[in-house]
Amino acid sequence: MSAYAGTGRLIRLAARRDRVQLPIWIIGSAVLMAAGAAAVADKFPTEESRVTALRGAGGSPAVLLMRGAPVGTDLGAMLNFRNFASMLVLAALMSTFAVIRHTRRNEETGRAELIGAGSVGRHAGLTAALALTFAANLLLGAALTGALLAAGLPASGSLAFGAACAVTGMAFAGLAAVAAQLFQGARAANAFAATSVGVAYLLRGVGDALGERAADGIQVTSAWPTWLSPIGWGMEVRPFGAERWWALALPVALLAACVYGAFVLVDRRDLGAGLIPDRPGPAAGSRALLSPLGLAWRLHRASIFGWVAGSVVFGVGIGSLGNAVNDAMSENTGASKLVNQLAGAGGALVDVYFAAMMNVFGVLAAGFVVQALLRLHTEEAGGPAEAVLGTAVGRVRWALSHLACAAGGAAAMLVLAGAAAGLADAAAGGDEGVATLIGAGLAQLPAALTLAGFVVLVFGGLPRLVVTLAWAALALSIACGLLGSVLGLPQAVRDLSPFSHVPAIPAVDLTPGPIATLTAVAVALAAAGLVMFRRRDLAP
Repeated sequence: MSAYAGTGRLIRLAARRDRVQLPIWIIGSAVLMAAGAAAVADKFPTEESRVTALRGAGGSPAVLLMRGAPVGTDLGAMLNFRNFASMLVLAALMSTFAVIRHTRRNEETGRAELIGAGSVGRHAGLTAALALTFAANLLLGAALTGALLAAGLPASGSLAFGAACAVTGMAFAGLAAVAAQLFQGARAANAFAATSVGVAYLLRGVGDALGERAADGIQVTSAWPTWLSPIGWGMEVRPFGAERWWALALPVALLAACVYGAFVLVDRRDLGAGLIPDRPGPAAGSRALLSPLGLAWRLHRASIFGWVAGSVVFGVGIGSLGNAVNDAMSENTGASKLVNQLAGAGGALVDVYFAAMMNVFGVLAAGFVVQALLRLHTEEAGGPAEAVLGTAVGRVRWALSHLACAAGGAAAMLVLAGAAAGLADAAAGGDEGVATLIGAGLAQLPAALTLAGFVVLVFGGLPRLVVTLAWAALALSIACGLLGSVLGLPQAVRDLSPFSHVPAIPAVDLTPGPIATLTAVAVALAAAGLVMFRRRDLAP
């Protein structure tokens, strides 16, 4: 029997399972691009307005870190500057989640073993996952290109934009395929793949922030760290600038190397095992494991430590740029307007900068909360929850233990990120204050908890859709809250995101009303979800 036998049937099965998730990614991304193009045309209708904004951006390392390097002054180039990096990240995340869902997750749940008992070759599962993900990326690239063409933008730049997103997504699909062979658990593989996306974005940002400005004060030549990043390679295609089609060869080469390596590794491991085995635990368990909270902490602690460590490193980088950002934006009105727009606040420039960065930390905390609470679904679907609930542990107590770990981990992320940013700012000569930035970080916690409440609500009422709806809610919150003003969305749409209601501390004074309201909404959503969980059967 061929190693690829049954690939076609597995592709149809994977497409059937992802008939909701992948269209949400693709159609949602195209809608965001259409909204972004409309916002650029509305806010920057003249060449003069775009030149002013882009010159300011080129002089601010913080704006370059967040947005990328400007490539020109026409409408397409402005759209590139505002939306290209985020589209590359969305394509990368869509690809990594899809590949691991149809490879390592299938092995973890036993689905791969059941399928493998039929006439299915050893390479069929990985091939089907990659084929489906490649098709999704091609559709994503086509959808983005179509949205840009519909907005009246040049065909060459629109095609380059869509092609760069598609090829970058495929490159990260290859990285995820390798991760699926290395790690024994889907969570570890997903964490590795998502970390790869974050590191790639950070390298791209550092390279753009350290780049050399052109004589026109607008275009920026990225420094060498950008060329270490697959997202940086996508950015270097430079849609709506002087397109560099040859830059697409770099992610294609990475894709080829990763796919080849993944198929080699498939033949060198047993089904269900990873090349990096799980570390065996101690011979005797801790007494803390006798309680649901102790067990939940044991399950979540590695993830919590990883997210907290990443937040601290990011906080140090953000804090160390405070003084430089203040100096740069003081001399560039365009840069200050962009950062004010991102933060949704006015006030001292350095305060606005830190408020915008704390909003980003709030989104990261929400991402951790969603990932942590989806462990409820994994435990229920995989069987461990049934064994735990077969003891004297009640359903609500079990779910609350995971919710406590998620909330505590998010709070630790925000506190330590704020402290790291404050200490780094002080070391660089700034005077923002550690306590101020810790408070600014904690102000983001109710927004993250609101998403936590939503995940618990869906878990209790619609457990089969909890994964799709949880990530969709996070993406919608980011699009409406963090990017709402940039995309030119109406205020009523922006208000759908909990991040739109968080006070932009330290740019504005703390107002307890929104904090209390978000907290009450989070509690109400979680309580409703727990009530429904008590009354329904466990998922089979």
